[in-house]
Amino acid sequence: QVQLVESGGGLAQPGGSLNLSCAASGKIVRVNAMGWYRQAPGKQRELVATFTSGGSTNYADSVKGRFTISRDNAKNTVYLQMNSLKPEDTAVYLCNAKIVPFGVWVSSDYWGKGTLVTVSS
Repeated sequence: QVQLVESGGGLAQPGGSLNLSCAASGKIVRVNAMGWYRQAPGKQRELVATFTSGGSTNYADSVKGRFTISRDNAKNTVYLQMNSLKPEDTAVYLCNAKIVPFGVWVSSDYWGKGTLVTVSS
């Protein structure tokens, strides 16, 4: 069974940094797009940063220049380095990946359970 497991959330002060990671595990043929979304209380889920299947990156305007997404294909892992954090970055951060599982042979969307990031002094 395919799983996405996030780690690295927690409490940071404004201006601080956190690094999130998300690892895909299970019987995987191929991981296509991977990325990060977030959902703040009372708000809709929004894209933070993603890799497309072609390898290019997309960032939300609100995080450009502050957040950096990176990926280790050998480990099926995606990272999100978050710098210059602001209180408005407070949210549950969710990992998303489009994965082709062994035996299914069709790409499907998978989501992690999320990791909470709180930015507060």
